[in-house]
Amino acid sequence: MAEVQDLYHEQDAANETFRDHLATMDKKGKRLWVYPKKPKGRFTNYRSVVSYALLLILIGGPFIKIAGQPLLLLDIIERRFIIFGQVFWPQDSFLFAIGMITSIVFIILFTVVFGRIFCGWICPQTIFMEGVFRKIEYWIEGDYMAQKKLDKRPWDKEKILKKSSKHLIFILISAIIMHTFMAYLVGVEKMQEIIREGPTESAGGFIAMIVLTGLFYGVFSRLREQVCTTICPYGRLQGVLLDRQSIVVAYDHARGEQRGKFRKGEERETLGTGDCIDCKQCVYVCPTGIDIRNGTQLECVNCTACIDACDSIMDRIGKPRGLVRYASEQNIADKQPFSFTGRMSAYSILLVALIGILVSLLIIRSDFETTILRTPGMMYQEREDGMITNLYQLKMVNKTNEGKNIHLELLEPSGEVVMVGSDIRLEAQGIGEGAFFVAIDPNNLEKMSTKITIGVHGDGELVEKVKTKFLGPVK
Repeated sequence: MAEVQDLYHEQDAANETFRDHLATMDKKGKRLWVYPKKPKGRFTNYRSVVSYALLLILIGGPFIKIAGQPLLLLDIIERRFIIFGQVFWPQDSFLFAIGMITSIVFIILFTVVFGRIFCGWICPQTIFMEGVFRKIEYWIEGDYMAQKKLDKRPWDKEKILKKSSKHLIFILISAIIMHTFMAYLVGVEKMQEIIREGPTESAGGFIAMIVLTGLFYGVFSRLREQVCTTICPYGRLQGVLLDRQSIVVAYDHARGEQRGKFRKGEERETLGTGDCIDCKQCVYVCPTGIDIRNGTQLECVNCTACIDACDSIMDRIGKPRGLVRYASEQNIADKQPFSFTGRMSAYSILLVALIGILVSLLIIRSDFETTILRTPGMMYQEREDGMITNLYQLKMVNKTNEGKNIHLELLEPSGEVVMVGSDIRLEAQGIGEGAFFVAIDPNNLEKMSTKITIGVHGDGELVEKVKTKFLGPVK
């Protein structure tokens, strides 16, 4: 009896060896290059449509204008960020913080419910790799078997031509995409200006572009799936976020086991054989080199290539589709339908609350941001007419697309505002600074520090009220 149990333990250990190492590494730690077979099927077609749509938005984004402003601009140098035509400044950093938290919770919720669907359908790494670079590779070098043969053959004229043309196209696409990213950082106009000036006038920008293009090219020509399996931290979070109710790309082991080769005309149910014919097509198409039949694994990005491959085999042998499909472990093992768990509900409530807070803050967000501070190190002064004055520093941010002539007025208590120098002209999406004195009759001051309210007017319209403190003599 003990010998039988030992045999079972040895079999279990053998079946679990895939968890001890990456599928793309051999026992000596040397990388195994992945040659995925070209996938075909409905999910591949759906993902292609999604990829093309996102790529179109990415490339066209810098040229799209909303109310005269770009769709997206992340100007880190000028600390100005434009999202869907709305300008955000460092003063709006709390909105970015809430937006980032909301995005993280959103990704967590989707992972808890739908696994790594983000990785397979929306992640830029997958979109560029599978939707752009891999397709070019298939076009030039052929499918996976042709690629293997090409890599093993000596460097003859055909191999040099195919390899050089592929990598030249990779470099060209990397340069185009990096220029697009740069347009999101500095704007299309500035990007065009840098290109016209050339490397002699913008040496720093030129060098940065060369480095970034090289890094981007290296990621998609060499690193590839290593980004998903060893670099990206999101894959590591799966073990924490997924549970038996999470919907992932899964192999229906209850239906597929025991595996057995297909023989025409045989009754597999009578022989006790499952629907899996061990054709390994799901392994051949996997871009990260895993066997989905081993269960949920860190390397799986939910790209659905194995679903399409398995469905095509099921069609050929006359079996229903879905041996590999979107399903949860609970759905497969217990044959229970999907249901929302308490954890999913908690994340959903938190997500809705954060979205509500973010939307509310965006609605009440002012078009102007004014900061007024007493000049440090200066005491109050008394004018010849007996009025007490304090000197203030003013900084304003105009978040609108219209310029404004700024006028300040003391609303409470009564008094006057005297600008130092000329009045402030605040340009559209501009920043204005200045200094001014506030003069108040000492009879209107009840204590040494008095709260005052200053009205900020733009072209005669009150746009903001700012409270600050005024120092005066003690009565």
